[in-house]
Amino acid sequence: MITATPRPVTPSPRTLPSTGFRAFSVRPARPADADALAALSLPFVRSGALRERPRAQYASQAGDFLVAEAADGTLEGCLGLSVHPAEPPAGRPAAGVLYNFCVAGHRQGCGMGVRLLHSALARARNQSLRTVFTATTGSGHLFLRQGFAPACASLAPAAWARSLDPRRNARVLARVL
Repeated sequence: MITATPRPVTPSPRTLPSTGFRAFSVRPARPADADALAALSLPFVRSGALRERPRAQYASQAGDFLVAEAADGTLEGCLGLSVHPAEPPAGRPAAGVLYNFCVAGHRQGCGMGVRLLHSALARARNQSLRTVFTATTGSGHLFLRQGFAPACASLAPAAWARSLDPRRNARVLARVL
């Protein structure tokens, strides 16, 4: 007779009882989240990492966003995914663009950014997108660790590529899904 010792169950990140760890969930944003999205983004705007967006833009584009919400309802992370239709004359297939990626400073390093990114990539796959682009003024380490690679802006959706401010010196990264 062979017996097996059951392996201990590893709790999901939502249930880890660790000092300093606060549970969070990822959900689609709602227009009512506009003020919280703007407030969450403000420190990144002030640092130069993000472009400023008016509150009305967050409200009108709420459907693009996924948010990381703490158990108390506070938004502590967000990431937008805009869908760009195919551009047949230029030979570009439909693609996604990730933007306005923020994780509150006290939550950085706990997996929130990775979880938001994975959720956004799953959303992109569900919308049959084959490639996702982003631009970063930072190191891009999180994106690079998750399979993104430097890309030429000319391969990205044209309207988005034209909107990039060359003074920001952002790096364009892409990931094939």
